[in-house]
Amino acid sequence: MKVIEFLEKANETLFSYEIIPPNRGGSIEKIFHLVEQLMPFDPPFIDLTSRSAEVYYEDAGEGKMIRYIRRKRPGTIGISAAIKNKFNVETVPHILCRGFTREETEDALIELNYLGINNVLAVRGDELRKDPPDEPGRTRNKYASDLVVQIKEMNDGQYVEELLDAAPTNFCIGVGAYPEKHFEAPNMSTDIKYLKAKVDAGADYIVTQMFYNNAAYFKFVDDCRAAGIDVPIIPGLKILSTEAHLRVIPKNFYVDIPEELSSQVIGQPKEEIQRVGIDWAMNQVQELVDAKVPCVHFYIMSSAKSVARVVSQFK
Repeated sequence: MKVIEFLEKANETLFSYEIIPPNRGGSIEKIFHLVEQLMPFDPPFIDLTSRSAEVYYEDAGEGKMIRYIRRKRPGTIGISAAIKNKFNVETVPHILCRGFTREETEDALIELNYLGINNVLAVRGDELRKDPPDEPGRTRNKYASDLVVQIKEMNDGQYVEELLDAAPTNFCIGVGAYPEKHFEAPNMSTDIKYLKAKVDAGADYIVTQMFYNNAAYFKFVDDCRAAGIDVPIIPGLKILSTEAHLRVIPKNFYVDIPEELSSQVIGQPKEEIQRVGIDWAMNQVQELVDAKVPCVHFYIMSSAKSVARVVSQFK
């Protein structure tokens, strides 16, 4: 079932989750244990993040370059299929521009189609350590909107190369957005213009970056609607659980943490910080549910215990 179908058929706010594959050499059993903690709350879908390949080039002389690829977190496709089949829940693997050619992206999408996975989130991805040079016979998606176009073309039966008897795919396409503005955008209106380009290219729904101030999300939705964006906009939340989050989250995700929240966390013991984070998330969710948002999307790292405590109050 497609994400957009879940959203259209729901008569109450849904709760979805996003997890990350294990590091290289890690065990999928840890991922299964994490999903088991979420299953009592009937998740409509679970996102699996991906990580841009770290691409290195070595000059081999005579104008030739040797391409080396190292991926920190492999397994997004395989784990997505494993979770879907083991738990009978839809999965949404993230598909990236950076670190992958359009040809590699097409292969990944074909594999997902074979596996019966019909939901993807199209994102640009993390910065590479070094921008790769152009490669003969290979093309790239520079922006997420370009990636959406490629996926939409596959849905129409158009592939990078002409394939014999190629069947159309049937992907539901999600994209990301930033209620507090993407750090590279000069202003919010420009950021929303780029978001609209992704929707116009064929995106079916939007999932936001995490935020801790619901007012930012509600204003963002209003601004999107005014700009002509009419697809569902799912709010993304992450429960603050350590004092280090006050530094790490703004640094890595360019998210503003309200002073009211940070003042309750600084210098407090671990148990108190966890209580504060859960209470803050509970209040956020209550306000979002009251506003009848289509779904609340939780970003999860290694444990789902805090998320389970919050969601259990609404299920």
